[in-house]
Amino acid sequence: MIFDPLYLIFLIPGILLASWASMKVNRAFKHYSRVPASSRLTGAQTARIILDRNGLHDVGIQRVSGHLSDHYDPTSRVLRLSPQVHDSYSVAAQGIAAHEAGHAIQHKEAYAPLQLRSVLVPVAGIGSRLSWILIMAGIFLSATGGGMMLAKMGVLLFAATVLFTLVTLPVEFNASARAKAILTQHGMVSSSDTEGVNAVLNAAAMTYVAAAVTAVMQLLYWVIRLGLFASSD
Repeated sequence: MIFDPLYLIFLIPGILLASWASMKVNRAFKHYSRVPASSRLTGAQTARIILDRNGLHDVGIQRVSGHLSDHYDPTSRVLRLSPQVHDSYSVAAQGIAAHEAGHAIQHKEAYAPLQLRSVLVPVAGIGSRLSWILIMAGIFLSATGGGMMLAKMGVLLFAATVLFTLVTLPVEFNASARAKAILTQHGMVSSSDTEGVNAVLNAAAMTYVAAAVTAVMQLLYWVIRLGLFASSD
């Protein structure tokens, strides 16, 4: 199989949504990274205040390289912020820093979707690397029953990566909801700041939605392509 038009049909919705989401998040971040937060707090200071007020004094904050490489590492219990978030006094930096602090709070509270995602990390990692090899090998060997079995194993592994992207959605949405609520409750944002925080975090959330849609559509393609919906006599 060199090219299957059906694959493109399944992939187009994800590609369009991902392109739109990327444009939206870049535009929102670019705009609100130029808007100073009324609190005059940097992203790092914002995160530190939120962590401390939630009893997470032992969670560190590190400045790391990369554009929007911000993330919370539950293994090391460290919040890693990119330079444009760690050092910036902008509304965008506050929103992103608060979002990452939200993940640390999820970890402390043993938030179920976060725990499930952590369990799925190694499985999804293996699936993303090995599933395509098994699927393609199975297709080339489809003349034999063993070939189809390989392809089915590949689809099952890919399904694990799809599950990971789906579980990521409530994790990210919840972290953003926590960030918005905490910033407001602690009086760290003004009404105009809130508008910017919402714009940045909502745009970022759409990138995860796009990833999930793309993964689901790819999985559906392979299920249909390999006839896994077909009933066997």
